[in-house]
Amino acid sequence: MPSPSRNAPEIITLGCRLNIAESEAIREMAQGQDDLIVVNSCAVTAEAVRQARQAIRRARRERPEARIMVTGCAAQTEPATFAAMPEVDAVLGNREKMEAGSYRPFVSGGGARVRDGFPPALDTNGAGAALHVSDIMAVRDTAPHMASAFAEHARAFLEVQNGCDHRCTFCIIPYGRGNSRSVPAGAVIDKAKQLVDAGYREIVLTGVDVTSYGPDLPGSPSLGLLIERILKGVPDLPRLRLSSLDSVEIDERLFDILAHEPRMMPHLHLSLQSGDDMILKRMKRRHTRADSIHIVQRLKSARPEISIGADIIAGFPTEDEAMFENSLRLVSECRIVHGHIFPYSPRTGTPAARMPQVDRLRVKARAARLREACAEERGRWLQSLVGTTQAVLVERNGVNGHAENFAPVRFATPHPSSSIVRAIITGLEKDALIAQEALDD
Repeated sequence: MPSPSRNAPEIITLGCRLNIAESEAIREMAQGQDDLIVVNSCAVTAEAVRQARQAIRRARRERPEARIMVTGCAAQTEPATFAAMPEVDAVLGNREKMEAGSYRPFVSGGGARVRDGFPPALDTNGAGAALHVSDIMAVRDTAPHMASAFAEHARAFLEVQNGCDHRCTFCIIPYGRGNSRSVPAGAVIDKAKQLVDAGYREIVLTGVDVTSYGPDLPGSPSLGLLIERILKGVPDLPRLRLSSLDSVEIDERLFDILAHEPRMMPHLHLSLQSGDDMILKRMKRRHTRADSIHIVQRLKSARPEISIGADIIAGFPTEDEAMFENSLRLVSECRIVHGHIFPYSPRTGTPAARMPQVDRLRVKARAARLREACAEERGRWLQSLVGTTQAVLVERNGVNGHAENFAPVRFATPHPSSSIVRAIITGLEKDALIAQEALDD
C-alpha cells in the first residue's frame, strides 16, 4: 500500500468522511508542496466553525512561514470570515478545492506568502487573502476525486455522491455542498478497482446524502444497484461499508443487500436527528419516530450482528423535556452503539435559527445525557462481544483495527497493516476490544 510523500502538504481535516476522502485528493493534487497547509473545514455546527478558526491560528503559530489555505464547507458558507483572518493566505470553495489548478500558485521554492502574488483567476479581498469561492448551487457534476493513498487509514473512502436536495431547517450543509449529484457507476467501479489494486481491503462509500444516489443519472439507478455493480465488478474487494444513510430512503433492494450480503459490513449509521415526531416535523425530516424503530428492528431481525450508529441533535428549538425524553429512549429502542451527539447550535440563514431557542446550558446538559446513554448502550454491546471471533481489518499501526461491525479492536502483538485477521476477543479495555489471533484447529 502506498505511503504519503514526505513532500506532501499538511492537511488538517475537520468533519465528515467525505471531507476525509477529499483531503486525500487534495494531498495528491498538491504533491511536492511541503510549505503548504490546507485546512479542510466543516460547517455542520457553530462549534465546527470555531474549531476551524482555532486550527488555523494554531497552524500559524506552529509554522509561521507556511502558506495556509482554507477550504471546505465553512469556507464555502462563510468565505469572508476566513478571508479576514490574518493567518489565512487563500480561501477556496468546495468546487475549487477539487480543481488541481487551484494549488498551482503554491508551486514555488521561495517562502513568499500567497498574498504577495496570486493568479488573476482568483479574486483578492481587501485584507489581501486570495478568495476563490463560486456559486456551489451552479455545480451539476461530481467525479470520484478519491486518492489512491490514504495517509491515516487502512480503509479507503470513495465519493459516490455530493450535495443535498433536502432542506432540513437546522442544516447549512446544502449551501456548502450544493444540490445532489451522483458519480456514474463506471467511474466508481474504476476507482474502486484502483484502490483494491493499491492494497485496500475495505472501501467506504461516502456522500452528503448517499442514499439519494442516482436520480440525476441516465436511467435513475439506485444506491442498491450501484452496490450490486461494485460487488460484481470488483470481486477482489472483501469489505464494503456505507457512510451515514437517510433511513427513509432505504428501499427494498438496498435493505436486501444490508441484510444478506456478506461483503457488505454489518454496520449502519443512520441520520435520525431526533426521537420525537413534533421535533422531526419542525426539522423538516421525512421520517417519524416509528419509522426509525421499524427499520432497525427489521435489520436486526434479518441480520442480528448488525450494529447501529446514529446522529442525534440535542436541544433543537422548541424541544421540551418530554420531547427530549423521546430522543433519549430512542437510544435504547434502536440499540445505538455508535452515537454522534450534536448540541444544537443556530446556523445563520437556516429556519431553525429563527425558532424559539432552548437555553444553552440545558442544551449542553441534554447532549451529555444522550452521550451517557449511548456510552452505556455501547459498553453493553462491546462486553457482549467478548468471547466471540471477529474478522478484524488492521490499521496502519499494526495494533489497532475494526471488526466488521465497526467495533474497535486492539491486538497485543502487531499484525501486517491492512490485513484481515480472524481474532478471538479476549477482553474489553477502555472502549476497545482486546484480541488475539485465532489459531486454526
